[in-house]
Amino acid sequence: MTLSSEDKKTLSQFRLQKAKEFLDDAQKNFDDGRYRTSVNRSYYAALNAARALLILEGANPETHDWVITMLSLRFVKKGILPSEVIKSFKLLLSRRTDVDYGDFDSIDKEEALVSLNDAKTFIEAIEQAMKKILL
Repeated sequence: MTLSSEDKKTLSQFRLQKAKEFLDDAQKNFDDGRYRTSVNRSYYAALNAARALLILEGANPETHDWVITMLSLRFVKKGILPSEVIKSFKLLLSRRTDVDYGDFDSIDKEEALVSLNDAKTFIEAIEQAMKKILL
């Protein structure tokens, strides 16, 4: 994907807004006791935040694993993001996979809350990284 600097910033802001909408959806689903859906939306909130950051560097990964790789190489390795964000993202992905594809997997309130809080922390870290690279 070849985008101008301004187009990258615009797309980044769109993706970050989408991340925040998904995070809001995750919170509402959590409040309604829909823990599986809350975990799903928490993960996708984090994914969209990651994609918002990555597009600023011209990276547009097409797989979940590639998002992890690109975050690691372009931001963690350079000290822009703490390494904990990768662990958090992997846990969010694992929980989302379990609730979306596991026939008998269940998620309790506490686990859903952990996902919701992990997504919030992840998005905050992404926003801080965006500020650093946009200066």
